[in-house]
Amino acid sequence: MLQNTYQNFQNALFSPNPLVRGLVLAGLLASGLLLITLFIGAAGPLLALVAAAAIIGGAMILNDTHWGFVALCGVLFLIPFATLPFSIGFKPTFLDVALGALFFVWLFKLIIGQQEEFIASPIGLLVVLFLLLALFSFALGLAHSPASTFLLRRFLEILIGIALFFVVVNTVRSEAEAVWVTRWVMLTGWGAAAIAVLFYVLPQEFTVGILDRMARFDYPGGFGALRFIEDDPAGTMRAIGAAVDPNVLGGMMIIVAALLLPQLVSNRPIFPRWLTFLMLATAVLALYLTYSRSALLGLASAVALLAVLKYRRLIPLGVAAGLLLLLLPVTQEYVARLLEGFVGQDLATQMRFGEYKDALILIERYPLFGVGFTGTPDMDIYLGVSMLYLIIAENMGLIGLVMFVAVMAGFFMMALRAWRGGLNVRLEALLLGYTGAILGALVSGVFDHYWFNMTYPHMTALFWLYVGMATAVVLIARTSDAEG
Repeated sequence: MLQNTYQNFQNALFSPNPLVRGLVLAGLLASGLLLITLFIGAAGPLLALVAAAAIIGGAMILNDTHWGFVALCGVLFLIPFATLPFSIGFKPTFLDVALGALFFVWLFKLIIGQQEEFIASPIGLLVVLFLLLALFSFALGLAHSPASTFLLRRFLEILIGIALFFVVVNTVRSEAEAVWVTRWVMLTGWGAAAIAVLFYVLPQEFTVGILDRMARFDYPGGFGALRFIEDDPAGTMRAIGAAVDPNVLGGMMIIVAALLLPQLVSNRPIFPRWLTFLMLATAVLALYLTYSRSALLGLASAVALLAVLKYRRLIPLGVAAGLLLLLLPVTQEYVARLLEGFVGQDLATQMRFGEYKDALILIERYPLFGVGFTGTPDMDIYLGVSMLYLIIAENMGLIGLVMFVAVMAGFFMMALRAWRGGLNVRLEALLLGYTGAILGALVSGVFDHYWFNMTYPHMTALFWLYVGMATAVVLIARTSDAEG
């Protein structure tokens, strides 16, 4: 009886008849709103608003998988650390919910046959091998450092973030869908940039007040949440936005700005050119205010790639931006900080060099599969946060690092081959934007760790979302060529 009822509900929910599907969704929404009304008295209006948004968002995701990308992008860029206001043994994050909903709907449609095939993509096997190596290293590390519930959940978030690649490739199947998802990536990224700039220009008391209100969702509050150069409250403040950490915000702005750059000079931009310029300017300003040298270098690498491959008009834009940075009086402190970092004079750079040395000691002792993700077997070594490549080698050994490099090499070969094969103007701008963003992220990874770190699982998800979108564009272009 229960099985028949569920089957009827499932058929109605995914009915090809839009009227039937709409009625079922309306019923779900009405039920949800009734529960929210009852919830207001017990939990208050703010938590009730969050619950209502979650129910409405869940219904939209069930109706169309692509709404899941809207929710996911909103969480990744705008509230990456927010947790739900209740515990189930642990506090689920909005990221857990967004990723879980997206994976559930995709797998459910795959099981019931609404999606008839699974697309691995040209680099899919390499990504699977990287995932399996991560699992193996994690299991190996449990022999010396048992996993807490917190570490286990964070590791699963890392795995799901990498596996997001397959969801993207299998659900973004047409040019219209690629444009749809990219629009929301750009808009939510712009939102993150705007929040960062707003938090920076507001008086510190106002910014702290906003963060204190977010503290009920486990965001850090108080003046301790603000960040300054060399951790000196009397010095220059660094932008954090909703990303909490200025370097993490800088990494976000690399991939946002790199994706927007081709749209600024493309003959078929997704948004009006004036709006694209505004979004790009906001992202670049937010990146500048982080005072993150690795982020600036990453963005410069992305611009260089795009200019060399296609968009020569970016060369004078890049030169003008560089001259302004070097010559304007208000940027001289920034330039001085850059120079100190490059010659290794400042404290942060010296500490980073120390972490490089410690990481190499760990890798020398455990070269093949690393020490896992939960801790180290020896008291005199630790899992450092020095750079992307060393942290992969610490966690997964040199074999894991080689596999990651193989995935990235396969990705760039695939993207370059597709670009040389010819794409239409719109797909070309998307492919080069996503590819430039990945290059910028990899360059910033020489000096920062957040693209593969259990403290920042949303950054791992963002990275693989971009890899998946670039791969999806390549497959869409191939399908268009085959049909043509």
